[in-house]
Amino acid sequence: MALITQGPKGTQDLMPKDTAKWQIVEEVMKGEASLHGFHEVRTPVFEHTELFLRGVGDTTDVVEKQMYTFEDKGQRSITLRPEGTAGVVRAMLQSGIYNEGYPVKLCYFTSCYRYEKPQAGRLREFHQFGIEMFGASEPVADAEVILVAKGIFDRLGVKNLRLELNSIGCPKCRANYHKALKEYFQQYKEELCTTCLSRLERNPMRILDCKSEICSKIAEGAPKIVEFLCDECQEHFTGVQEALTAAGVEFVLNPTIVRGLDYYTRTVFEFVSCDLGSQSTVCGGGRYDGLVEEMGGKPTAGLGFGLGMERLMLILQAQGIELPESEKCEIYIASMGKEALKKAIALATELRNCGVYAEYDLCGRGLKAQMKYADKIGAAYTIVLGDNEIAENKAQLKNMKSGEKKDISLGENFLDDYLSNTVDAEILNF
Repeated sequence: MALITQGPKGTQDLMPKDTAKWQIVEEVMKGEASLHGFHEVRTPVFEHTELFLRGVGDTTDVVEKQMYTFEDKGQRSITLRPEGTAGVVRAMLQSGIYNEGYPVKLCYFTSCYRYEKPQAGRLREFHQFGIEMFGASEPVADAEVILVAKGIFDRLGVKNLRLELNSIGCPKCRANYHKALKEYFQQYKEELCTTCLSRLERNPMRILDCKSEICSKIAEGAPKIVEFLCDECQEHFTGVQEALTAAGVEFVLNPTIVRGLDYYTRTVFEFVSCDLGSQSTVCGGGRYDGLVEEMGGKPTAGLGFGLGMERLMLILQAQGIELPESEKCEIYIASMGKEALKKAIALATELRNCGVYAEYDLCGRGLKAQMKYADKIGAAYTIVLGDNEIAENKAQLKNMKSGEKKDISLGENFLDDYLSNTVDAEILNF
């Protein structure tokens, strides 16, 4: 049987040097979210297909073209999650966490799956950080969600981001907008792609989000939703802008933003990067006040965002923002002979119990090879144990950077000796 050496198309492996950077970014995200009162939730990687048909919308590209759907052994239709919000809404309703009082504030790290052409920053398996808020209908809540995203970017030092803002209204004012869109796009029926032709009757707003060059060009002249907002939606949108201005957040109005999922209402927003080419949106979200009810709950305000990890990491790289690599070994204990190895195991265990990253030989290497390995993994200190060291119950602690050696006890005072010598060395080097 041939060795399988390639992962599925549209996936990538994150090796230790990558995961160390991801973990740092994730800690920044979690830290910023916690300052705003958001707490982590974890949901299954797959859900009943109906969840996404009802939640995401059957006129979206996600549902029509991109979902990974299959039947399980019980002939139930199952789908790998294409986005995070629907699953979080389901979990919120199933758990009854809303009984603890509003607003419910949740955040999550999640992998998502969409069958589409892989591109830079867009894979078939991709990862998102998201936040969701339930039960808050005021415009200030929209601004609060945006502030979480901005706080993350600021903490990471990301530059050249533009916040774009729009309102796509509510079902009441969208009815008139849909009528105007139908009248406009009817003129171009012969030019629209097959998918957009089907959307023309069901949901003409989806045509505005079509990736076809021809449809996109036609959509440029379509009526804008801001011209059809009802008084309540206009007042809400004004309130969002005022709250962002009060927080000192700059933004631009972009009447073409509709987002790619059907559940959005009123506020929609995107953080757009100037460093990613055509795949410029790194974070997008908005309000979805009808989603909870659509999925079987009581009418409940909802809003949130999804922030793409792959795209964010590309931005950090493009802007030269350095992230620390994985933690390096602090001490390597080399050994010669069985007794010395036993002692190395005991000493390493004592060090690890105190939070020190310690290693010893696991491959039966000779002393020279062990020292090469210690240097390769970047060990700050080494100890060499042999028969003499075991007999005398002491060894030499070597600073691998300076070459300085100091005697160290291998008995009861080992830990105190080690800590005092390494702390002194760090102070001197500083």
